Amino acid sequence: MATLELPVRPERDAGKEAARPAGGAEVNPWVVAMTVTLATFMEVLDTSIANVALPHIAGNLGASADESAWVQTSYLVSNAIVLPLSAWLSTRMGRKRFYMTCVALFTASSLLCGLATSLPLLIFFRVLQGAGGGGLGPSEQAILADTFRPEQRNMGFAIYGMAIVVAPAIGPTLGGWITDHLSWHWIFFINVPIGILSLFLTRRIVHDPPSARARQGKQGDWLGIATIVVGIGLLQYVLDKGEELDWLASRAIAWAAAISAAALVAMVWREWTHPEPVLELHMLKGRNFGPSVLFNFTLGVVLNGSTILIPLFLQLQLGYSAELAGWALSPAGLTLAVLMPVAGILANRFDPRKVIAVGFVLTSASLFMMTHISPEVDFTWVVLMRMFQMTGLPLIFIPITTLSYVGVPAGQSNQVSGISNFARNLGGSIGVSFLVAFVARHRQISRVQLTAHLHPGNPAFEGYMAGMADALHRGGASWGDAQTMAMARMNQWVDGQASTLAFIAAFFTMSMIVACLVPLPFLMRKPTKEEMQAGIGGR
Repeated sequence: MATLELPVRPERDAGKEAARPAGGAEVNPWVVAMTVTLATFMEVLDTSIANVALPHIAGNLGASADESAWVQTSYLVSNAIVLPLSAWLSTRMGRKRFYMTCVALFTASSLLCGLATSLPLLIFFRVLQGAGGGGLGPSEQAILADTFRPEQRNMGFAIYGMAIVVAPAIGPTLGGWITDHLSWHWIFFINVPIGILSLFLTRRIVHDPPSARARQGKQGDWLGIATIVVGIGLLQYVLDKGEELDWLASRAIAWAAAISAAALVAMVWREWTHPEPVLELHMLKGRNFGPSVLFNFTLGVVLNGSTILIPLFLQLQLGYSAELAGWALSPAGLTLAVLMPVAGILANRFDPRKVIAVGFVLTSASLFMMTHISPEVDFTWVVLMRMFQMTGLPLIFIPITTLSYVGVPAGQSNQVSGISNFARNLGGSIGVSFLVAFVARHRQISRVQLTAHLHPGNPAFEGYMAGMADALHRGGASWGDAQTMAMARMNQWVDGQASTLAFIAAFFTMSMIVACLVPLPFLMRKPTKEEMQAGIGGR
């Protein structure tokens, strides 16, 4: 007797299939989410935790401050290269195998970093660590996309979002505490037990759906891979070392920038025209995916840029220690932990485009509030402002991540996660480099503008200097020393004001950039409720 077999909608059943291990028993998708988030949190934490320890590493290994900076640069370059390659590698190897390989490489290299006895060895192990870490975030995002049903993805991505935004917030604080109370070696050793636990759980719990299993296909696009490695690697080097080496005034930076630009142009042409590209750039034509990549890029700029600017201001202008500056950022991590699930619920109940727009409004307003900084601000004010900054980010991150997958075939999940994570990390690198250079240049401009009014022909200046010198003279200094000390104090005051104005200008610029993005979400196509639940449409 014939049996009627109803067709199965692969996108609807992707969550059940991905959450079912080899034994056949279905695994709760939340268990899968917590398992894969473990390693990603560890990796994102490591990108910021080492910054605080660089002076200690330099002293212990007999290296200069400039040489020790390569501990971070080597990691970032390696990480940046693997990110755009992660989708291709995941497809070739199988997602679970690729993910476990990345966890194993990251864990083993973390142990070797902690055991390193010289700077060259540490840098080499950091390259390996960055290569392993580069594939974790994209793999986790793709796993979550296939583990959760489309109508549940918002909440699944909330867990992922907590990892990638909370970890940088607590990284400097944790790094400072470990370095002060243990030693710099332990900033790497703490990864080892977490990595082993992640490998054990992943092997038992995570399972690839058919769409994510290894597909060998035709020979790889090795020319495309070469252009990605050269273009992205040198670009990351330029962004990381440009300000330190005075940008194009340095021959090394100029050559690296020229070669990187040529390689990136070749990469775009190659990937656009190749029948089996490493990066599916044609996906950027999608009405939803293209804007979501832009928003991910902006998210990287804002998150990483503000994470750098606030500690810089606190340490340079207010004299905070690195650990205390880190504590000023840490409460914002709790804000994110609370708001990520809330954002997931809102993105399910309301038009996701409106949720994104509200997120941009809140983020722009919070950055504008930071233009009220001054040398007189207290610790509590900074903490509250940072917490306010974090209120808008979940409203941006969750909906754009979910909309990225709407209308994308299950087999393209790796490409979505790889390109999205690459855009966010690239935005972070560009944002940090741009803002650090912006503050340095604007500080010089502000100083010139301030000193233009400080000259002997200005009665207010003469009166102020005379009063200060007289006070110092009555305090016991000779008249000549009093005048010299008065001028030194004036220079110190001018430097402080110029720096404050530079930071204010940087926050204002970020605020205006984000404000310009508020109407852009409405260029995206709003999927119907049925389309969101079925995982189709919106392209």
